Amino acid sequence: MDRLAVFLATGGGVGLVPGAPGTFGSLLALPLLVALARHGWPPAVQIALVGLAVAAAVPVCGRAGRVLGAHDSPLIVLDEVCGMLVAGLLLPTDWWTLALVFAAFRGFDVLKPFPAGAIDRRLMSGVGVVGDDVVAGIYAHLVVRMLS
Repeated sequence: MDRLAVFLATGGGVGLVPGAPGTFGSLLALPLLVALARHGWPPAVQIALVGLAVAAAVPVCGRAGRVLGAHDSPLIVLDEVCGMLVAGLLLPTDWWTLALVFAAFRGFDVLKPFPAGAIDRRLMSGVGVVGDDVVAGIYAHLVVRMLS
């Protein structure tokens, strides 16, 4: 189970890319957003699926952090995938909007505006690992929605 948790949390090894694993992890979500939007599911189903992904990511990231020896190891990118899914949920999937979602999410993920930074610093579990990215995703979603 530990190896599976690390495999999933690192995005199948994407988190091992040197330099900017969070950026590459965020890119993993783009095809997922397109697939989610183009499948034709109603908004409530899309919201539920992203909610399930976030809920599943919490224990996976928590376990991977314990295995890797760091609460929020930079190798863990599943949290970025979840944050990007939140950021792009129910938005158009044209290249302009996806680029805006990506840029806004990365900005908020790096800056960690309240309460993201507090979640990241205070919750030393999978909730903290994923929670700050979900907050960044919510902020990014709102900004992109206002600009679209």
